[in-house]
Formats: sequence, C-alpha cells, structure tokens
Amino acid sequence: MGWGDLGAFGEPSKETPNLDQMASEGMLLLDFYAASPLCSPSRAALLTGRLPVRNGFYTTNAHGRNAYTPQDIVGGIQDSEILLPELLKKAGYTNKIIGKWHLGHRPQFHPLKHGFDEWFGSPNCHFGPYDNRALPNIPVYRDWEMIGRYYEDFKIDLKTGEANLTQIYLQEALDFISKQQASQQPFFLYWAIDATHAPVYASKHFLGSSQRGRYGDAVREIDDSVGKILKHLQKLGISENTFVFFTSDNGAALISAPKQGGSNGPFLCGKQTTFEGGMREPAIAWWPGHIPAGGVSRQLGSVMDLFTTSLSLVGLQPPSDRQIDGIDLLPAIVQGKLIDRPIFYYRGNEMMAVRVGLYKAHYWTWSNSWEEYSKGIDFCPGQNVSGVTTHSQEEHSTLPLLFHLGRDPGEKYPLSFASDEYQGVMRRISAVVQQHKETMVPGVPQLNVCDKAVMNWSPPGCEKLGKCLTPPKSDPKKCFWPH
Repeated sequence: MGWGDLGAFGEPSKETPNLDQMASEGMLLLDFYAASPLCSPSRAALLTGRLPVRNGFYTTNAHGRNAYTPQDIVGGIQDSEILLPELLKKAGYTNKIIGKWHLGHRPQFHPLKHGFDEWFGSPNCHFGPYDNRALPNIPVYRDWEMIGRYYEDFKIDLKTGEANLTQIYLQEALDFISKQQASQQPFFLYWAIDATHAPVYASKHFLGSSQRGRYGDAVREIDDSVGKILKHLQKLGISENTFVFFTSDNGAALISAPKQGGSNGPFLCGKQTTFEGGMREPAIAWWPGHIPAGGVSRQLGSVMDLFTTSLSLVGLQPPSDRQIDGIDLLPAIVQGKLIDRPIFYYRGNEMMAVRVGLYKAHYWTWSNSWEEYSKGIDFCPGQNVSGVTTHSQEEHSTLPLLFHLGRDPGEKYPLSFASDEYQGVMRRISAVVQQHKETMVPGVPQLNVCDKAVMNWSPPGCEKLGKCLTPPKSDPKKCFWPH
C-alpha cells in the first residue's frame, strides 16, 4: 500500500472513512518508513527491530539487489534473531499472526517456533494457481498445520478478483480479540493481510464499489475491516488499553498500477526502489485516552520502531546483546516530542540513501536495469528524472545527490554541489553515514540459495488432507534477483 492510498493522506476519492477516522481519533505519522522497498525484509525488520542487512534478510548474490522469500528460498528467519512476540511472551502476552508471514516456509522458520502462539494464514504471497507438478499451490495454515491451499480450498478468482480472504482474516481477528478479552489475557495481534498485493482481490460485497477499480475495492475492504476491529475493541471496553498501529511493508507497486497497484502520492517511483515512493508509508497510531486526537507528527519513524515501542509499552527493555535499529516512538506519539534520528534506505547489501532531518542524500541511484526496463518492467512510470531514476547502478558516494524533502518531496531537484547549503548539510550527513558504516556488522545472508525441493510440496498436516506432493530431487542454486 502506498503513502497516497488513504483519504487522510489526500487520496482524491476519499474512500477510506474508517482509516481516516482512525487518524482523526489518533495520530498521522507523515514521515514513516518501511525498512526495505519490498515485503520479506521489511517484515523481518518489523519483528526484530533490526535492519534487514543485520537480520539476514538480504542477498549478496549481486550488488544492491532486492530479495525476498519465494517458495524455493532455502533461508528464513534465523534462530539467533529475537522476535517481538518471543519477548512479549515473557511479559505474559498471547501472540497471534493473521495473514502473510513471509519469513521462510521451512519447518524451522514456522512462526510458532518464533514466539507466536497462534497463526492463521500463509507463509508466502497468494501467487498462483499452480499445477502441483512444476510448482505446488501455496498452503494456508492454522497454527502448526496446513488446512488447505490457495486456489484449491481458499478460492481466488483471478478473472473477477473475488476472494473471501480478507473477511476470513477479519473474523479471525475479532474472535481472537474476544477470546483474549474474555479471559483477561494481554494480547499482541499482527494482522498481516495482503489483498492489495497483486493479484489483488476483494469479496463480492466490495467488488466494483471503488472509483479506483479493483485495487480500490481491496483498499475499501481493508478499511472496512480496520473499522470493525476498532469498533470491536471499543465495544469490549478495552480501546483505552490497546495500542493500534496501521502501516504497510513497502510503497505501492507501480509496476502493477493502476489496476493492481496503488498510489505513492507526490513521491518518486514505488516498490523495489529506495526513492520516497518505495519506502515512505501511510502510518496511523491509535490509542484513545493516551494519543491526543487529530495529531500529526513529523517524527522520522520506521517499522523497526514498532519493535522497540511495543517493548516500551509493556515495560521491557530491548535486547542489549545486539544492535537494535528501532527507537521508542512513545515520546513522539504521546507527548508530541521530536527525536533526532536518521533513516537509512537499503537495497539488498547496499546503503543507497540516508535521510537526516528534511534532507535526503543518495549515495547510489537505481530504478532497475535497462534489460528489465526494456521488457516493460517500469518502477517509475511517467516519472523519469534525469540522472536520478537511473537504469544502471550509479554511485554518488563522493558527491551524493542531495534533496530537501520539504521543498521537493518528489526528489526532482538535487541541490547544487557548489551551494553553501549542500556543503553544510553534507558535513552533517557524512558524519552520520561514517558512524553507521563503521559500526555495521552484516548478518549471514539468508536469501542467497534457492532449491525447488524445499517448496511447499508436503507441509505439516498434508497427510490428513491427502494433499502431500512429491518434491523433486534437491538441486540448490544461487537465487537470481534481477532488481
């Protein structure tokens, strides 16, 4: 989902009344970032509070490449990483994930082995349908075992876009909240729906209801679901004791827009890139009675901060034996303070850019390769900025491209290298980057090796359903990451 997809952020059709109301009752964070311009690394960062380059969710197969967890990935979240639910469990919390996990699908990466008590959802994205010979259909799990597969037992009609998954995920959330409240059990719910990821889907009631086409239908259904979750908290009388945060894992995928992708508002490019459109996210914090209603924050925030902020809420310290990149946002959200901190924009193993205050310096630029672009894969449709949205990886480390995101949110007008403003700002940014690079110890890359034998052929529980498939012979190879 993109920064420009919600009415509260200026989307012109104003079709998200519930999220807009959540914002008016809580706080809009205008400068909130994903930790990566795509799915898996961003989710790993959210749950560990650490940059993907530290937690292993990156590749060294090629320079500055995005990598994720498709079915044939061998790696996943390592046991050495400490996830938010593992820590919350120590404070007596019951933890549930609903929807997309995306931190590896092999048995050792199962969410219930990493702190979650319950899971309803899938380890991968809802791609398909497959023939179960060349590729297996993706499984859907309840807790430890699969209960079916996408397109077989959980239908998604690619032609019409109809699927009931968001409704199923909503009911799971409401039931979980009711159950925990009834037993006075503190809970953490990670509601990771994926209807706005191509192939985009919505249930029958929402299909055809948006001015924005099928993508808008999916956004409207998510909006409606969030409204129902918040109303449920209020009805149960626990809203003033529940912190809720809404955001996305990366910017809108302009490659599938406008029918299957969203809007990044005034920002440059989209998913897969480290321009603002790829990583700046819609973000809303809601906690009635604690967060002043109608607030707007310009605090630089990151999904990694949700790790540290959640620990702060329950009175826990972050682990002290490792570098944690997330900060506690409570002073910013509850008291309106501004905390000085940088944002680092990574693509794979490379720090592409850094933001300090209102300034963003690009040390590398790249949209995607000429080869991919010539196949019609365009991450910046209608937004070619000469010397900025480059199709070869361009290094600017000696003279970074510097933008003032207040005057120029679309990253179209780099500051003149000769200007006093450039020189003064770059002195400050260079010091931040130097310190970051000197203390950076990359984790073991988990997204280097692919093997068709590890795909979802026979997940746990397949025997009971008669849905086990025979895997091919193991043939590990270097994964190919084109962008």
